[in-house]
Amino acid sequence: MSAAAPKTDAKFYQHPNAIVDSKRIGAGTRVWAFAQVMNGAVIGKDCNIGGHAFIEAGAKIGNGVTVKNGVAVWEGVTVDDFAFLGPNAVFTNDLRPRSPRFPGGKIRYQTKAWVSKTRVGKGASIGANATVVCGTKIGAFAMIGAGAVVTHDVPAHTLMLGVPARPAGFVCECGDELVFRAGKAKCPQCGAQYVGPNLSSAKPAGLKSRPTHRVKRVK
Repeated sequence: MSAAAPKTDAKFYQHPNAIVDSKRIGAGTRVWAFAQVMNGAVIGKDCNIGGHAFIEAGAKIGNGVTVKNGVAVWEGVTVDDFAFLGPNAVFTNDLRPRSPRFPGGKIRYQTKAWVSKTRVGKGASIGANATVVCGTKIGAFAMIGAGAVVTHDVPAHTLMLGVPARPAGFVCECGDELVFRAGKAKCPQCGAQYVGPNLSSAKPAGLKSRPTHRVKRVK
């Protein structure tokens, strides 16, 4: 017997082997094979949801977001417009999880107070196999390296690497490296100009493991 016809209409494309129960998916979004989108999840316009991705009820995904294969986006996670979630990137939403089937843990899950929210800012990128511990905010256009473990907030345009993740540099909206001198940087690829930390050297070796710097595009 032939496979069922794909669900394609004015709103979004659903591969015949995807499970989509949500009624809130924007126009132009594509949901690929073996992905699941639960009822109550919100996905914006022009997104790409890769195979074996899972979007739980209560998750919110903006417009133009790329969710690669094997990513699970749980309740309490908000992903802003144009963010990139790399293959098998990991989110959590409970800092002290217990099985709700365990009698001693049932009281914890009688309300939603256990949900610890995470936000991925506009244009930010989460690398393959990276883990974002819940309760954190990833700033706009930040970049989390493959395999990194993020345990605290990340300022905009910051490159984070390692376990636990630490600041290793800065990135432009286009993704290329930014090198600050006297508090200013110009992207070598697209020419965008920024103001930021006034570092004693071009490399951010002196940045704190919990960075508080600010990077702002000015042109």
